[in-house]
Amino acid sequence: MDNKKLIIFLDSGDTIIDESTEVRDEEGIVISASVIPGADVMVRTLFERGYTLALVADGDAQSFKNVFKQNDLYEYFTTMIYSETIKASKPSPRMFKAAIGALDLSESDCSRIIMVGNNLSRDVKGANALGITSVFQSWTTRYPHTPADETEQPAYTINEPLELLNLVEQLNRELVLN
Repeated sequence: MDNKKLIIFLDSGDTIIDESTEVRDEEGIVISASVIPGADVMVRTLFERGYTLALVADGDAQSFKNVFKQNDLYEYFTTMIYSETIKASKPSPRMFKAAIGALDLSESDCSRIIMVGNNLSRDVKGANALGITSVFQSWTTRYPHTPADETEQPAYTINEPLELLNLVEQLNRELVLN
């Protein structure tokens, strides 16, 4: 029996990939970038523990393919949802609903999904609007750390990727018990 009820949506930039290391080509496509310290271990560990991972990220499909393949993280994601192909950007519900649909879930599953991201106005606000548990990763200083209003208030805040491991185990335990 699969006791991993929690589903994990992850942002890319400054959540897994360090945006300050991005190298772009003349078309603006990211051709290489490094992971945030610990982010690769976090993704692999969650996968190895049996969690379903979905990338929900704003940007071009090719950019994500490039950096996730380069960092050997591509195969850990069950689905990858990009704003380029969805024709919407977070906090649009279309981004989150596309991931829900791709995983064969329904909106009744939102209570067992977490969205981890670095952007209060996109990741947190978008997740909160759909009843998805928001996790703000405050690793970067490039984006605000103070919610503009209650719609941007994260349910949880972590400082760096490896902190997600314990939080995920705690949230999954609570789900399994309920």
